[in-house]
Amino acid sequence: MAKPLVAIVGRPNVGKSTLFNRLIGKRVSIVEDTPGVTRDRIYGDAEWLDKQFTLIDTGGIEPASEDKIAVQMRRQAELAIETADVILFLVDGREGMTAADQEVAAMLRRCNKPVVLAVNKLDAPKYHEAIYEFYELGLGEPYIVSAGQGIGLGDLLDAICADFPNVGEDEQETCIQIAIVGKPNVGKSSLTNALLGEERVIVSDVPGTTRDAIDTPFTKNDRNYILIDTAGIRRKRAIEDESIERYSVIRSLAAVRRADVVLFVCDAEQGLSEQDVKIAGFVHEEGKPSVVIVNKWDLIEKDTHTMDKFKKDMEVDLAFMSYVPFLFISAKSGQRVNRVLELVEEVYAQSTRRISTGTLNDVVNEAVSMSEPPTQNGRRLKIYYATQVSVQPPTFVIFVNDSTLVHFSYERYLDNYFRKTFGFTGTPIRILFRTRTREE
Repeated sequence: MAKPLVAIVGRPNVGKSTLFNRLIGKRVSIVEDTPGVTRDRIYGDAEWLDKQFTLIDTGGIEPASEDKIAVQMRRQAELAIETADVILFLVDGREGMTAADQEVAAMLRRCNKPVVLAVNKLDAPKYHEAIYEFYELGLGEPYIVSAGQGIGLGDLLDAICADFPNVGEDEQETCIQIAIVGKPNVGKSSLTNALLGEERVIVSDVPGTTRDAIDTPFTKNDRNYILIDTAGIRRKRAIEDESIERYSVIRSLAAVRRADVVLFVCDAEQGLSEQDVKIAGFVHEEGKPSVVIVNKWDLIEKDTHTMDKFKKDMEVDLAFMSYVPFLFISAKSGQRVNRVLELVEEVYAQSTRRISTGTLNDVVNEAVSMSEPPTQNGRRLKIYYATQVSVQPPTFVIFVNDSTLVHFSYERYLDNYFRKTFGFTGTPIRILFRTRTREE
């Protein structure tokens, strides 16, 4: 059975993201005093008294605003309300009830779903009388909370969980986490929506529209995935030190670290820039299996050799990622989008491969017989034994007589030999050398 969904909604700057972070126990949503920082739906898992559920943090609802982004944020909150099992409506007790609160409450009364009303920022008894005016919203008893101080959360969680169905202890299937990364405005959010088959994140031609790393669970062909749409990563000098965007980039890099597979998206019209190569280098250094997604391919004038030429040019810039597959798509038209998850499955499977010790040593011996290690200062590298120690990425330890004798060219030779023999498409591999005496 799926975990119940709880959507946190309210007007901007009432503390939704602070409460979200407090309830899931880690800082996922960006928290700033600037209204409108959270623009899309953000998901996080939480637990209370053995009841597990998924929280959705939403952008602030501004019912009267006709601003383009505000309208899309309102639509995102409405989608969250439609999919949620319970609505957590958060208001600001210090500021008191506003016309916007009343309009949001009217919208929630029409949704015919359980609504829990929480009055935030009441961190001292002298403020508690503020809750009485919120009875006028007609949503039942308001709960006194302080998201910043962690006050009143127990009673609030009891109310949220009261009508949850019993979630069984079903064994969880493997859920592949996919991070979509790249520069601003290359089509990451469009790709997210194309993969999901719905408008799940805001799409705009204004760079920087996506500010958070947005986790979206979904199921395709009976397989569970979490899609992480990240903020565009710009050059450091283009980002103000204390800006919201700086925190967004940190979230994007953290999303790469926790992902199982990375989709690196670039713009076919612009080609690969220095910043694109830096982002790809970060993905490679983190040891993540990846696919290069060349988006906006529908905008390129093509002949029979265009794709091959594009690929060869990019392979020069991404020589350190010679293992990575390329996919030329149009997220807007849907061209080849159906191939994306196939490649995700393929590179994920390669990154989790285990090679038996016997097979591995046979291949190492074969590689050495084909090309012996070079001598250095009259001493020759001797390889005794190899074993695979981990996956994601596949990591091998080779025991030798002296690890200082390993030349980078021979390490590259073994890397290429392993790939020729085992494949490892789409994933980096790590080869570590350890010094051991023959007796050891």
